[in-house]
Amino acid sequence: MTIATVLCPVDFSEATAPLVAYAAALAAGTHAELRLLHVLEPQPVLENLPDVALAQQLAHYHALATAAGARVSTAVVHAPDVAQAIVAEARQHPADLIVIGAHGRTGLNRFLMGSTAETVVRTAVCVTLLVKSPAATPYRASA
Repeated sequence: MTIATVLCPVDFSEATAPLVAYAAALAAGTHAELRLLHVLEPQPVLENLPDVALAQQLAHYHALATAAGARVSTAVVHAPDVAQAIVAEARQHPADLIVIGAHGRTGLNRFLMGSTAETVVRTAVCVTLLVKSPAATPYRASA
């Protein structure tokens, strides 16, 4: 299997840096392009991340991936459903691999919020690699 494009959705949570480092290493090792994607969901104007802050966040992760040896591009899309937007991006800019983070929510939290990663894994047209977030503490609290 040849990997030309790796799609890595980023949400700017604390799990983003290790996820980007992992995806960048895969992309660099296979000489693939790494496409960092951020999906903006509709929100009240007061809660939106200012354009400058969004650009700074993307630039930070772009630099992190470039330092790891990957060829990097970035994209920002506006969509009401993050999982559908990720899958659509993988089709529109053909991705051979999606590297997506899993926040590890379980129980009631997962039921109430859903799982973007799970939906992407189920509906993507390409291979999807689910990367678990590093544990903040040695013990993980369940719901």
